[in-house]
Amino acid sequence: MADQPKTLENLLTEDRLFPPTDEFAAAANAKPDIYEKADADYLAFWQEQALDRVTWFKEPTVVLDDSNPPFFKWFSDGELNVSYNCLDRHLDTIGDKVAYHWVGEPGDTKDITYRDLYEEVAKLANGLKSLGVEKGDRVAIYLGMIPELPVALLACARIGAIHSVVFGGFSADSLADRIQDSSCKVLITGDGAWRRGSVVSLKDVADEALKTSPSVENVVVVKRTENDVAWSDKDIWYHDLVADQSTECPAEVMNAEDPLYILYTSGTTGKPKGIVHTQGGYLTSISATHDYVFDLKDDDVYWCTADIGWVTGHSYIVYGPLANGATSIMYEGAPNHPGLDRLWQIVEDYECTIFYTAPTAIRAFMKWGDEHVTKHDLSSLRLLGTVGEPINPEAWMWYHELIGGGKCPIVDTWWQTETGAIMITPLPGAVSTKPGSATKPFPGVGADVVDEEGNSVPWGGGGFLVMRRPWPSMLRTIYGDDQRYVDTYWSRFDNMYFAGDGAKRDQDGYFWLLGRVDDVMLIAGHNISTTEVESALVSHDAVAEAAVVGRADPVTGQAIAAFVTLRGDVEGSDDLLAELRNHVGRTIGPIAKPKSIVFTDDLPKTRSGKIMRRLLKDISEQRQLGDVTTLANADIVQEIAAKSSTSTDD
Repeated sequence: MADQPKTLENLLTEDRLFPPTDEFAAAANAKPDIYEKADADYLAFWQEQALDRVTWFKEPTVVLDDSNPPFFKWFSDGELNVSYNCLDRHLDTIGDKVAYHWVGEPGDTKDITYRDLYEEVAKLANGLKSLGVEKGDRVAIYLGMIPELPVALLACARIGAIHSVVFGGFSADSLADRIQDSSCKVLITGDGAWRRGSVVSLKDVADEALKTSPSVENVVVVKRTENDVAWSDKDIWYHDLVADQSTECPAEVMNAEDPLYILYTSGTTGKPKGIVHTQGGYLTSISATHDYVFDLKDDDVYWCTADIGWVTGHSYIVYGPLANGATSIMYEGAPNHPGLDRLWQIVEDYECTIFYTAPTAIRAFMKWGDEHVTKHDLSSLRLLGTVGEPINPEAWMWYHELIGGGKCPIVDTWWQTETGAIMITPLPGAVSTKPGSATKPFPGVGADVVDEEGNSVPWGGGGFLVMRRPWPSMLRTIYGDDQRYVDTYWSRFDNMYFAGDGAKRDQDGYFWLLGRVDDVMLIAGHNISTTEVESALVSHDAVAEAAVVGRADPVTGQAIAAFVTLRGDVEGSDDLLAELRNHVGRTIGPIAKPKSIVFTDDLPKTRSGKIMRRLLKDISEQRQLGDVTTLANADIVQEIAAKSSTSTDD
């Protein structure tokens, strides 16, 4: 890391401020004094959250055990069961409340109450026990967004098995890597999954993965798409497994520090990292953040559009909402099938009140055109959220005006698979928002921006995002590799967690995330974040989405290469190229003007929607491209490479 920049340039300024309305602030779950209270004694704050929000079989007396850093433990003498907290304790009060409004891609729907969910979870838990699954065993889950997916997570949690969910778009090799790393005993998959009107055969992929995964003793297969599948002695239909099982299954007593799940970060290089999350601290953090960040009310209809295959789905589709007794929407399919307005139709049909999605999706909606939004009644919405990467200020404004009707607070949330829960975010009603800023650390979270020596950077400057103290939902280790955990997250700075992201803090103390430190460009001696140049491009009326990389340049060391998708029916031209270059120069300075701009219909993205800038860098430097099969849209790569080879520099 010695060659990393000492600081990052602070190029963009944002003066637009959106305070909460008096009405929203008066009814908000979080009041402004929550920050002062948490800062005064952060351990007391987290202890209060743990005791108020979690039903313990044995209440903890120890809040934080920091005797062996960085292997921190939270509530380590407490006992609980996460599935019990999500289901059993609600039955007497909200048993008949809808837990999920589920919408299938072909148009089938299902409302699932908390009691329904409790019974389905118990049946699968008993079924897994009948297959020999015991406390501590690992269970791999490879499914589409169907009700059986949250059921599977909760059933594992109920009996103390450790689940490892693999996103249903991953390849056989990716699935095999994850099964092998944690020696999973059982795999739960489906015959297929619906995606844009077609069936993706999950079972075929699973069968291929199992050729090199000898630890799997049984494969439980959900019948969803009715496609033909191969069958072996290991296979059992999900419906057959649960058919005669009891609807009661005692919840296993778990220590707060027992593992709850392993979730692998897909990483673009090297072996995937199995991030380990435990029970008590994780449940405390996600229930507190879900309640405060989304200002949850009893009658809310909440929709997080993520896939449960990612941490956002674990924390804010399954465990957080269910622990808080919320009603959620869960959608199986693609946002553009059968039409570009599919999501807004669902918002209207279910009178959704809280909508949480990714900036990637928002920029896609912008590109598709306003007409797909405006034909639907979105007046039920009262709060919007973003997750996954920094949001460009102009995309934020479009979201605010078109989706939120100018009345909904936006919570721009920063966190990671590793953090388990939201770490930096506005608390609606307590914090005024700025387009593009995640604003402030969540109460009790010790975030800071530091220089290369680990010193806090003055407000107005940029540097590296760190956590100066532990937090309850933090990862405990990398599965089977404690040393890699220390090396990856705790070796860069003394006694600080290094997130791997760049950030800046403005003069008001608001945090601005600048993307991965790996993506910082060194242009004529200036360290410039890709995020800021991308935001300048997206602020032009013609641009829906932009990705920027630094490519080798004999004069300036690196030059800025931009890849741009345009809104609606806008056509690319030489005049528009010149206009965009000048627009960036006016917005953040001549140093940031792209040397080349390529217009493209799409950008290469991972299955979770993150732009693959390193691939664009390879294209712009005309290097051999590696494996692109893990991309969501691999076909676009060759198209961009062809256009890039014929583009001209400024």
